[in-house]
Amino acid sequence: MPDPRSHVTAHVLDAARGVPAQGLSISLTDSHGTAVAEAVTDEQGRVSSLGPRELTPGTYRLTFATGAYFAAQHIECFHPEVIVTFEITAPDQHYHVPLLLSPFAFTTYRGS
Repeated sequence: MPDPRSHVTAHVLDAARGVPAQGLSISLTDSHGTAVAEAVTDEQGRVSSLGPRELTPGTYRLTFATGAYFAAQHIECFHPEVIVTFEITAPDQHYHVPLLLSPFAFTTYRGS
């Protein structure tokens, strides 16, 4: 049975509040800045459909709209957006990008 997820997925946790970051907009672009996909995190802070099931090898960027997310909660933040640049080198592998977020800091890694 084929994997229903897109090639790239994301998960955002609001580490300051200890909850998933629901309603956060994420965009995926290629190395030329061309839009590949846009999505909004669900109630679990996840995006499982962010572009096609297969992308060609290359450099891509995820832009997380953190400023709008915190503004909707009336919380000041330092980073109006978080941009994660990563490289797809193995088209047969899944690429999952978690983001741990607070109003004044963030961290990310390659998930599974």
